[in-house]
Amino acid sequence: MTWSPGDGPAPTPVVPLGIEVAGKPRRLWLKLEGYNPYGSIKGRTALALWRDVADRVDPRVGFLESTSGNLGLALAALGAAHRVPFTAVVDPRTSAALLYDIRALGARVVTADTPDGAGGYLLNRLARVQAMLDARPALVWPNQYTNPANPAAHETGTAPELHWQTHEERMSVLVAVSTGGTLAGFRRYAATSGADWELIGVDAAGSAALGGPAGPRLLSGIGSSRPSAFLPDGHRPTVYVDPQEAVRVCLWLRDTTGIGVGASAGALVAAALRLFRTDARRTSAACLCPDGADRYLDTVYSAAWRSAHGITGPAVVPGVRVLAISESAGPLTEKAHS
Repeated sequence: MTWSPGDGPAPTPVVPLGIEVAGKPRRLWLKLEGYNPYGSIKGRTALALWRDVADRVDPRVGFLESTSGNLGLALAALGAAHRVPFTAVVDPRTSAALLYDIRALGARVVTADTPDGAGGYLLNRLARVQAMLDARPALVWPNQYTNPANPAAHETGTAPELHWQTHEERMSVLVAVSTGGTLAGFRRYAATSGADWELIGVDAAGSAALGGPAGPRLLSGIGSSRPSAFLPDGHRPTVYVDPQEAVRVCLWLRDTTGIGVGASAGALVAAALRLFRTDARRTSAACLCPDGADRYLDTVYSAAWRSAHGITGPAVVPGVRVLAISESAGPLTEKAHS
């Protein structure tokens, strides 16, 4: 696989960690999607969605999207670049830093602040989107939840990129789920390419994305109030992670390696460590880390926020030791260690 500027965003780095789990050596690959344009994996999705709808957008009216934050920032940047109005429909879990950046790009922010009864705010965000479309039919909604451009961005971009960067090795690949588009794209790539991957979905406890029962959820960027349209039959295997475990792993990873990742990446690493402990045949795993710590300074990395939500205790992961941090595959700067 080769890359040139005409292909789109440059490959994001992959950092291989040598770790010991219960006395056994393992390799954990971290693909740091925070290096994408606009700071998250949603930069890829946003570009694909924009290309799909651009010729239908009236520059006098604009477009809108329901978002937990990252996609909203990426679409706001694209809207600004093309001088098209954009509206982000968010909820109270969206970080203050993301809201500031979205507004700084000239986008409008609409907040759906009533819980949807399914553990989150998604259903009411979508109701707000529909009400806005009814009021202004010329508005365009890319609809990240059903648009085939979402999984296609990962089938043709993210998945083959990871496969190349990890030398086409046999491994477990862990993907966090919200819309399900990323995991669906990885499934399609694996099926057509013959990648020797065990694809594992990672979801939040209380998420209905992959068919689990809906319930209260705390973290943004992972989980959903309804089943994924891209994965109507769910996915197996799936690992569910609770907020305490995801946050503890985020803090542990930062303290032991200097790499700061977001909440959903914490869930991915937590799931990988759990799988290493339970099956000795799993010796290598890759985690597709959607974003970095910078989006979570007022939540995951805030002692006051953790205390307010009952997340206490030391940032320790028993039985796990970092042995080595190898040279990354792809560009890496100080950002990963901030």
